[in-house]
Amino acid sequence: MLASHADRERAVDVLRAGFSEGRLQQAELEKRIARAYEARTVGELGLLVADLPQGPVPMQSAVAAAPVPRTFLPAPTLPPPNNGKAVGALVCGILTTMTAGLTGIPAVVLGHTARSEIRRTGEGGDGFALAGLILGWLSIAGWTLFLIFVIAAASMST
Repeated sequence: MLASHADRERAVDVLRAGFSEGRLQQAELEKRIARAYEARTVGELGLLVADLPQGPVPMQSAVAAAPVPRTFLPAPTLPPPNNGKAVGALVCGILTTMTAGLTGIPAVVLGHTARSEIRRTGEGGDGFALAGLILGWLSIAGWTLFLIFVIAAASMST
């Protein structure tokens, strides 16, 4: 059904009421009002106010069941990117088993640096940094114990 001027004005009134209640932001209100004045059918007007408490006119069941257009949905939020140093800490921590512990110190340094940056910037990867820290410290502790035993054995034999 074609929309009349009165239908458009009712839709604009609903949009303004939604704005005054804090349901719409200024930019979205202006965009929807412009679309309301350009709308040719009652169905188009119904879509403009479908997510607000009132509609411009009683809508048909097919229009009421239509999903809200993507234009008016909030943008999907993506998880923050992982911190590169956190990934490096994890890789160095894992490589301690293959490098006989040589990458333990870089894992600890990168892990602490990454966790500091993550707290400051809000990036992801805190788990990676923590895993790298744990593996690095285990490697350092293992080498420290090994050296203590070697020194103790050397001093006992003399």
